[in-house]
Amino acid sequence: MRLGDVAHVQVGPEMRRGITDLNGEGEVAGGVIIMRSGKNALDTINAVKSKLAQLKSSLPPGVEIVPTYDRSGLIRRGVENLQRTLIEEFLIVALVCLVFLHHLRSAFVAIVSLPLGVLAAFLVMYYQGVNANIMSLGGIAIAIGAMVDAAVVMIENAHKHLEAWHEAHPDRLPGGQEQWQVITDAAVQVGPALFTSLLIITLSFVPVFTLQAQEGRLFAPLAFTKTYSMAAAAGLAVTLIPS
Repeated sequence: MRLGDVAHVQVGPEMRRGITDLNGEGEVAGGVIIMRSGKNALDTINAVKSKLAQLKSSLPPGVEIVPTYDRSGLIRRGVENLQRTLIEEFLIVALVCLVFLHHLRSAFVAIVSLPLGVLAAFLVMYYQGVNANIMSLGGIAIAIGAMVDAAVVMIENAHKHLEAWHEAHPDRLPGGQEQWQVITDAAVQVGPALFTSLLIITLSFVPVFTLQAQEGRLFAPLAFTKTYSMAAAAGLAVTLIPS
C-alpha cells in the first residue's frame, strides 16, 4: 500500500513560525532595525526616522508605519539625568563649602573639579572609541558622588591650616610664599591618603573588565567611564585643588 492510496499528497506552504499582533487589533507585518556595532544609536534612530518620513508618501492607501519601540527617548532621558546629577552636585558642593568654610572661591575650586573630571573621561572615551550610551553615562553618574569628596577634604584641611597660621600670627596676613607653604603642608598631610582612597575606588571596578560575552559588552562601558572619571579626580585632587 502506498500513501497515495489513502491520502492526497501535495507540496504545501511552509509551516508558520510565529504571529505579530499590534495592540490586539490584528496581525501586522513587523520589522527590526539592526544597528552596526560601534555606531551612534541616536544618529541611527534619527536617520531611520528621516527615511521612514520619506517612505510615508509612497505607501499604499490604508498602510502606515507604526513605531513600537524607540530608544531615542531613553537615550535623551539618560543624558538629562546626567545633566541633572551634575547640577545637583554643583549646588550641594557649593552649599557645603559656603556653609562650613564661608569661602566662595573654595566652593568654585571644588565645583570646577567635577566638569574637568568628566571632560577627561569623555576625552579618553573619544580616543578609545567608547560611545556615550546609557551604560557609559551611568558610570559617570556613579562616579560623580565620589569625585568631589577629595576636593572637599583637601580644601577644608587647607582652611584649617590657614586658621592655625592666623592664630599663630594674629598681627599680620600671610605673604605669597608663606601662604603657598601653608597650602603645601596641608596638601602633603592629606594628599597621599586622598589619592590612595580614590585609586582604591577606581580599582574596585577592575573585575568588571573580566566579564565575557554579553555581560562584558554591557558593563564594560560603565566600568571604563567610572574608572576614567575617578582616575581624573584622583589626579585633580593632588594637583589642581591645592593650587
